Formats: sequence, structure tokens, C-alpha cells
Amino acid sequence: MGYKSLAECVSDLEKNGHLIRIKEEVDPYLQAAAIHLRVFENEGPAILFENIKGSKFPAVSNLFGTLERSKFMFRDTLDAIKTLVDLKSDPLKAVRNPLKYAGAGMTALSALPWKKGFNSPVKYGKTSISALPQIVNWPMDGGPFVTMPQVYTEDIDKPGIMNANLGMYRIQLGGNEYIQDEEIGLHYQLHRGIGVHQTKANAKGKALKVSIFVGGPPAHPLAAVMPLPEGLSEMTFAGALGNRRFRYFYDSEGFCISSDADFVITGIVEPGQNKPEGPFGDHLGYYSLKHLFPLMKVRNVYHRKDAIWSFTVVGRPPQEDTSFGALIHDITGSAIPKEIPGLHEVNAVDAAGVHPLLFAIGSERYTPYLKERKPQEILTIANHILGKSQLSLAKYLFISSKEDDPSLKTSDISGFFKHILERIDLSRDLHFYTRTTIDTLDYSGTDINSGSKVAIAAAGDKKRTLWTELPESFSLPRPFDKFKMVMPGVLAVEAPPFLSYEHTESEIEILNSALASANLEGLPLFILCDDAGFVAKTINDFVWITFTRSNPSHDIYGVNSFIEHKHWGCKGPLIIDARIKKHHAPELIRDAEVEKKVDSMGTEGGALYGII
Repeated sequence: MGYKSLAECVSDLEKNGHLIRIKEEVDPYLQAAAIHLRVFENEGPAILFENIKGSKFPAVSNLFGTLERSKFMFRDTLDAIKTLVDLKSDPLKAVRNPLKYAGAGMTALSALPWKKGFNSPVKYGKTSISALPQIVNWPMDGGPFVTMPQVYTEDIDKPGIMNANLGMYRIQLGGNEYIQDEEIGLHYQLHRGIGVHQTKANAKGKALKVSIFVGGPPAHPLAAVMPLPEGLSEMTFAGALGNRRFRYFYDSEGFCISSDADFVITGIVEPGQNKPEGPFGDHLGYYSLKHLFPLMKVRNVYHRKDAIWSFTVVGRPPQEDTSFGALIHDITGSAIPKEIPGLHEVNAVDAAGVHPLLFAIGSERYTPYLKERKPQEILTIANHILGKSQLSLAKYLFISSKEDDPSLKTSDISGFFKHILERIDLSRDLHFYTRTTIDTLDYSGTDINSGSKVAIAAAGDKKRTLWTELPESFSLPRPFDKFKMVMPGVLAVEAPPFLSYEHTESEIEILNSALASANLEGLPLFILCDDAGFVAKTINDFVWITFTRSNPSHDIYGVNSFIEHKHWGCKGPLIIDARIKKHHAPELIRDAEVEKKVDSMGTEGGALYGII
């Protein structure tokens, strides 16, 4: 729909049964987030909080909480935008099939940004940072954050909206050492669009101008997180998806202002100006800790007359950003495979926190005359994947050959693991990348943004039948005598709390001594963990624990392991130590008292009755 504002979108959702209003006062400290989490978990509607304690502005969340609702909001434009993205990756399609792509020109026209400042709604008034809804999601958060921002910056060498960047980077509004109403914190990495702009501005000794848009038509926040093809700007995408040109103007101080936004915060980032930002409950299911990040000095906070504050809650997947990701995949589904020759599918596994774990399927066409097929082409594809934009943040990449099972899907977590484990040669098929970069939010490495990766490639005929249950004769030595099957071929083994990597070596030796001569061909993967029952409870618990709490170079071991010509392998089961380590960030845990308040809202007569 061509929504002119967030308020228009809220009205449309309510009219069609996709939104509820909460009229009673809600505390922005933990309670609003707790309500959101509970409603999202029950696949409930979007939520309009009419009365946020301490602020005159209402707030909305869970807009993108289900794929169904996301598609509903873009019901008139989704097919057209898919066509536009498709043409961007292969423009000759329009030449080959002009009738099919005849409407692309009109879609492209709505994509052109429109400089239009006269009577802009966002000019209605000005406010302060402290007057905004001060929403805090998790008990250990360093302060209130903007969790659904659109952060706009321009290239100092190529100014103007067509070379600008619109990204979703978290914003800390208060707390820590920030001067209230004068300073806020920005969290981003220097290789991201805004970071490139900051580096260029700093090199010239100039401050970077930053505009933070909150709210506006739903096409705007979606555009801010889209992995767009090179040369396609977020503002043009927002216009095409929303069927409404992105309207903007520059204020008297030279800051770009989104005319349709509900709020716009402007400010500057000066060279070398940093302050501690965080902690913040993040998408891996743990806190990202306090670190130095760029400081923004606030100039103005604009808002429209009917301004609505937009927010989401970040935490262990699935969350609202899971639905974001599903919509993005629906729009751009085939874009990445087209950019990597031989790649058919790639899936950043949401249940594992997205970045820690990738599944991929590629073609294996090298030397087809060999008696034994083995990973060759898919290793080349794996290297390409791990060098590609956000995919480069992955720690674990499992890649299979399409020729082995054309029906295999990367979305089927259990089926994909089973396929790999049936075919993997543990003495040959693990390929490590040590002392490299990982996601800044991942604390499984021993330093920030520092860790390792492993590509696990399996191709060829099935090598083993996986155990679905343990034989009666199976046992493990103390202190590893508590264990539970997770899925075929995978065993969760409860271990004492982690002490040190040196101590772990001695623990692994105990296992190695007990298992070195055992026939465990049907049980190729052991997971050392703190709670075997929890790991084995669901497939999502298994992947979350295993791949968020381990660093491949430090936490992968094996029975009868060896190093040959600098290649590591093992002749018995693979062991991944997924225990909590001393350097890991704390897990996100909800506040019990706040949860009781939300429980009461779900009783008969409560605002959430019948929803939670």
C-alpha cells in the first residue's frame, strides 16, 4: 500500500484485524518489551501502546511480527518490487520478455526520491531526547535504545541522496556517560555504509552529519535493512516498495530530513569522539557488552503532529527481525545464488542467531569420472560465501552437493544435518580459518570481533547409517555419564562447568581414551554442554547452544584427532564444546516481576486476553 505515514498504516492494520490498542499506562522500562515478546510468541497482532509512562508520544511494535502481516502491508507492491530486484540482477530479462516486465518502468518512477520540503508534516514540532519513549528491553541494558531506526548519512565526496546510505544501526538514547539530551551513542562497524562515510569525513577533518529517522511508512525501515544490489539506493527501494516516492528536504543546518518520518534526530559525529555504548540485549540471545563507539552530538529532534514511536525487541530468535528476514528472502530470494557461480541455496539459520551458522547447497561437478566423489567445487563455493558481505560473519558453514539429493532444502535444519552427517569424512572435510574476524556481537571468541570459522563440506555417497538410539552397551566415563540423543547421529553430553582451555584438553583426553577403540560410526557428533536435557529438547535449542557458545578453532575436538600437512581431522566422532565460557556474554533472562504483570494482562478483562 502507498501509506503516507505510519499513522495511516496503523489505521489500516487495525481496520483489518492486524493491530490492537493498549490504552492503560505501560512502563517503558521492561514492561512494553515484555508485552511485545509475549504477543510475538503467540503470533499476535501489531501493538499500539497509547499511554507510555513518561512520554506524550504513543508507540507501536510488532508491525512485522508475522510474514503474513508484512506481506499484507505491501500487498499492492510486493510483486512489482520482486520484478525490479530481478531486473537489477539481470537487466536483459526486460529485453527478452518486454511484456512481462512492462510495469517495471512505473515501479522505477515511484522509486525516484522527491525533494519536497513545503508543508512537510515532520516540521510540526521539536522535542528533546528525554521526551521520547524511553524504552528499555532487557534488565542489564545500558539505557533506552532506538531499535527500529533508519540512520541516514551522505558521502562527503559525493553528496546527495542518490549516493547516501540508509541503515539500521542501534542508537543509545541515554545512560552511561552520555550527557542527557545532548549526546547519544551510535553502534556500527567501520566497514558498513555509515562507517565508510565517517572514515571519509574524518580523513578530511570534518564532522559527519547524521539524520536518524524513526517511524514513517513501513517501507522505510524495511529499506534500511535490505541487502540491496550495488548501485540501488535504499531511498529508491523505499519509494518503489511503498508505492510512494521518498520525500525529503534539507533543514537550515544542512541535515537531510525524511518528510514522512514521525521523528527525525539530527546531529554530528566528530573525528575521534567516542564513548562507551551498551550493554544491549542482542539477537544472539545474549548481551553485547559495553564498548567504545561513535558519539553523536544532538542538534534537533523533529516530530510530526500525530507522531508514533516505532520499536521492536531484539533477543534470542525467533523475534520480529526473523519475520523481517523472511520478507527480505521472499523479495530477494535468488539474488545471492546468482552472484556466486554454482550456488543454489544459502540459509543463515535464524534459530542459531543468524550469523553463527550457515547452510548452503552447491554444485559438485569437478572430476565426475572419479570413483569416489568428494568435495571440490563446493569448497570453492564455500570460500566465495565466506567472503560475501554479511555472510562473511558466519562461524560455521555446512555445505552439501545438490547432485547428492536434489530435494534437500537448507530450511530443513534436521534434514540438512542428517544429510551432512551421513556423508561427512571427518578426516578430510573440515577446513578451518583461524585468527579471523567474526560478528562483533558474538563473544564466543576470546576478543571482540575476533574468532575463527570452519567450512564443513560433504559430497558423495552415504557413508554411514546414523544411530537413532543408543545401544544398551553404550557408556561414557565420569564425569560425562549424563547424555541424551539430540537427533540421529548427535549426542548431547553433559560436562562439568568450563574452567579453562588447558583443563578442557585433559577432559577431552578422558573421552578419547574411552572412545578411541569403540565403533561409533553411527554417532559422528558429540556436543559437550552444561545441560544435556535442554540441548536435546528441541532442534532450535540444539543449534542455538551449539553454535553461539563455541569458537571453531578453540572448541572443536575429535576422537583420534591428528594433524597432517597442517590439515586437522579426526578418525572418531567430532566433539564441539558448547559450554558457557568465562569470557562469554551473559544470557538474556526476563524479569520475573514484570512477567507477572504481563500475565495479569492476559486474564479475562485484560488488554491481552485471548492473545497471550
